[in-house]
Amino acid sequence: MTVIMMADEFGVNRKTIRQILVEDLGKRKFEARFMPHALSDDQRHERVQYAKDIIKTARRNKNFLNSIVAEDETWCFRYDLTTNRQSAEWKSPASPKGKMFVLKRVLVCFYDSKGIIHHEFVPEGQTVTGRFYLSVLERLWKRIRRVRPEYSATGSWFFIHDTARIHRAVAVHEFLARKQVYMLHHPPYSLYLSPCDYFLFTKLKLPLKESLFEDVQDIQAGVTSSLLAIPQEDVQRSFQSLLDRATRCIDAEEMYFE
Repeated sequence: MTVIMMADEFGVNRKTIRQILVEDLGKRKFEARFMPHALSDDQRHERVQYAKDIIKTARRNKNFLNSIVAEDETWCFRYDLTTNRQSAEWKSPASPKGKMFVLKRVLVCFYDSKGIIHHEFVPEGQTVTGRFYLSVLERLWKRIRRVRPEYSATGSWFFIHDTARIHRAVAVHEFLARKQVYMLHHPPYSLYLSPCDYFLFTKLKLPLKESLFEDVQDIQAGVTSSLLAIPQEDVQRSFQSLLDRATRCIDAEEMYFE
């Protein structure tokens, strides 16, 4: 029932009804929240277990959060609207139907608490498959040896990427096992526990809103510039917040907490 309905029902003014609800009964109004996916019992349990593992490992290894390498992919567009309303046009019944021309590129990015380790754009016409992702990992491996020599020892860093099909390819698993990379088994539908999703890509794209790029090269230059401009302290803080998010995940009793 709404406040208006209760006021009419009991013949009491709305201010009094609201005061009773808030001050006397301790009620609060909450809006409905969008849920990306209805989690199964097993998926909810897996999320909580992952969160507990993060907390336990962080307590055992003081350098854990500073030695995580996170990876994900995202679309980068020629023009990214702030709202869908901005694409509206005045048209008459005789006007031709609107056409949408989308110029975009997929960005693949790896980063840790020290900054961006490696990033590249998927070439035009290239399908993002397990085989392609394996080639990206091979380039990452060479890059790590140059810019993160401290990761050369076995077990010196932890790798996190989501459960996308390309990440689950047999060749990818074999490569990571051969290199003895310690994997954090990120649970499905858990964007709020992925540093790339809850921090990096949001931070990357916000300055690019309403920027109009001329071509693919312009997109890549603009995205790279925005990526490298993210403050170092924010990058480091993003991994520290993973611990807080793990705690919130447990407190939410296996459900979405954002």
